[in-house]
Amino acid sequence: MAKEVVKKVKLQIQAGKATPAPPVGTVLGPAGINLQEFCTKYNDATKDKMGDVLPVEISIYDDRSFDFVVKTPPTAFLVKKYAKIAKGSTKGSSETVASLTKDQLKEIAEIKLPDLNCYSVEEAMKIVEGTARNMGVTVKE
Repeated sequence: MAKEVVKKVKLQIQAGKATPAPPVGTVLGPAGINLQEFCTKYNDATKDKMGDVLPVEISIYDDRSFDFVVKTPPTAFLVKKYAKIAKGSTKGSSETVASLTKDQLKEIAEIKLPDLNCYSVEEAMKIVEGTARNMGVTVKE
């Protein structure tokens, strides 16, 4: 008989740095899963992306076992990383804080493509460009 999913939890954790302390412990503790086991598996799965913040979707089953899927880093995180800024603009698109090249935009779009609701890199670039614009980051030709 197939296991029944009791709960789905979404978290954003730094790659390779999950610990049973908050926020992981506070969210997964009440679900009754083994926190140390989750942290070990997550850290092993993400050790090649050290330093990035990665969203993870955890499916918790009725027998307290779990599966998780690691997603691509958030678009805003990648834009900040490539633009080499600490945070986006406080005034949105009306204030420019940095700029990206088309090549950098394409790199970000290629990273995000599996998680975006589009089929081509060009469409993904438009989505990433919109996020960048709202963060006060311009795109140069």
